[in-house]
Amino acid sequence: MLKIKPQPPSAANSDTRPTYDEACEAVRTLIRYAGDDPAREGLVDTPDRVVRSYDEFFQGYNEDPAEILGRSFAQPEGYQDVVILRDIPYVAHCEHHIMPFVGKVHIAYLPKHSVVGISKLARVVEVFAKRLQIQEKMTAEIAQAIHTHMQTRGVLVVVDGVHECMTLRGVGKPGVNMVTVQALGVYADDLAAREAVMRLLRS
Repeated sequence: MLKIKPQPPSAANSDTRPTYDEACEAVRTLIRYAGDDPAREGLVDTPDRVVRSYDEFFQGYNEDPAEILGRSFAQPEGYQDVVILRDIPYVAHCEHHIMPFVGKVHIAYLPKHSVVGISKLARVVEVFAKRLQIQEKMTAEIAQAIHTHMQTRGVLVVVDGVHECMTLRGVGKPGVNMVTVQALGVYADDLAAREAVMRLLRS
C-alpha cells in the first residue's frame, strides 16, 4: 500500500492532529460502522485513498491568505473604479456532515492603493473553500481577508452554492441554490454603490 507524507499541520492543530496511521484506522472504523469489512480486497486500500483525499480537500488549513494577498502592485494610474472577478468555481465541504457543497464565487473590490493579480483572488477562495465550512462563514472570511489585507475602500462577495447535505440526504430537495452576500467598507455603507455593483455581477 502506498503511503504518502501527510501535509504539515497548521499552528492551530499541531498538538492534536492525528498521524497518518491513526487517520487510516479511523476510516477503517467507519467502514465497519457502515457494515462492511475494511480487510476485503475492494476496501483494503480505501483508508489510504480517503486520507490522501482529505489532504487535498482541506489543504486550506495550511495556507495563509495574508501571504497570498501581500503580493500586490500599485494601482494602475488613472483607474479608480471597481475590480470584479466573476464565476470563480469552488468545491467545499460542510462542517455539519462533511459533504460537498459546490458553486461559484463573485468578488468585487474597490482599490485604495493597490491591486492584485486575479489569480490571487481565486487562490483566496480556495484557501477558505478547502476547510470545513458553512457557506455564510466562507463568504464572510473571503470578504474580510480581501478587505483587511488589501486595505480596500470596499468589498462585495457573493457566493452561490448547491449543498449535497440537502440534496442527497435529510430533506432531499435537489435543485436548490443558496446565495450569500457579504459587503464591507463603502459597499456596506452606500446602498446605491452596492446595488450598482450587484447589477454588474448579475449582467
